Amino acid sequence: MTVKNKTVFKRVIAVIGRSKLLLFLSLILSVASVILSLYIPVLAGRAIDGIKLSGNVDFDVIKTCLFGILICAAVGGVLQWVMNIINNRIAYNTVRDIRSKAFSHMQTLPVAFADSPPYGDIVSRITADAEQFADGLILGFSQLFTGIVTIAVTLVFMLTISPAITLAVVVLTPISLFTARFIARRTYSMFKKQSETRGEQTALINEMIQNQKTVQAFSYEDRAVERFDKSNEKLRKYSLKSIFFSSLTNPTTRFINNLIYAVVGLMGGIFAIGGMVTVGGFVSFLAYSNQYTKPFNEISGVVTELQNALACAGRLFELMDEKEESPDAAGTLENVRGEVDIRDVAFSYNKEKKLIENFNLHVEPGMRIAIVGPTGCGKTTFINLLMRFYDVDAGEIDIDGKPEVSLSRHALRGNF
Repeated sequence: MTVKNKTVFKRVIAVIGRSKLLLFLSLILSVASVILSLYIPVLAGRAIDGIKLSGNVDFDVIKTCLFGILICAAVGGVLQWVMNIINNRIAYNTVRDIRSKAFSHMQTLPVAFADSPPYGDIVSRITADAEQFADGLILGFSQLFTGIVTIAVTLVFMLTISPAITLAVVVLTPISLFTARFIARRTYSMFKKQSETRGEQTALINEMIQNQKTVQAFSYEDRAVERFDKSNEKLRKYSLKSIFFSSLTNPTTRFINNLIYAVVGLMGGIFAIGGMVTVGGFVSFLAYSNQYTKPFNEISGVVTELQNALACAGRLFELMDEKEESPDAAGTLENVRGEVDIRDVAFSYNKEKKLIENFNLHVEPGMRIAIVGPTGCGKTTFINLLMRFYDVDAGEIDIDGKPEVSLSRHALRGNF
């Protein structure tokens, strides 16, 4: 995990941490449901051991075990259902809070912010990226918690049956983990590019639809289609690559886990023949070895989804980290006369491309001045500076002898 990913992950954890009570309850339910589901192989093993020989079957033991299996399955299912409801609540509450903060933060940003990212990209971050983030969180809570608990509890049950076979399973398991980690590293970058391209495409669609009359007036239709096709092709390429890398995880880890299962079956069979474990114990261990490796498949899939979720969360946090508009002054304007004094003003949207330099103008109260010039010479920009939608790079604008920066924006714009 890169430094940037770790930073995003820490911020996500900090936001989720506000639901500590629900998290704790979800963890308790996860542990309880896992223990109940993993106790079923123990009961199944005892039932098998109750079948001694033909004509020597302990039906009381079998009935008790079957009834216990039924109870464990029913109660475990109910606990799992409740846990899923809690996990969904945590995920959607978290995304609601982040989405609300992102939107609220947008209200504090200067007008200059709208000059950089396209509108559609901003919309995509608050809608599509937030939704992808929610899906990743839900999957993470539902499978990550349960998977980790399953691994821990299964180890305990396996150790009670045969420490030697358990050791073999534990030694072979890291192969699956390293494989999943190797693939996950390459998945994050593809998901990030997919998310960014999706935002670009949303921005393009939004721009073309909003300005449809202009597009048609300038016969821009073919060019618009060409731009969309390029964006669509990029999205197709990154989507296929991200899906390809993420789809490698599950079959690869399944193959490795099946090898582990084969080793367990071979060792368990030898131990059963040697009398070191009972036949029922051997059957239980096979079930546990399958239960033990299964979460690694799920966790590897969750890791892939979490990479996508982190990429989307990172784009949301980038929006939330945008610098707010400079603090407003408390000055007011009373009995306004309308005298405007502009001295040595300089301003550029792009600091490397000069727009307005050394601009001086003195306007007496009641004067009417026309500002004319070709498109792009700075007419609208000058009005934006007067209204203080942007602050000047150099120089000063005074209204009735008071510097604009000393006045509240509300008072300034209200008087204009």
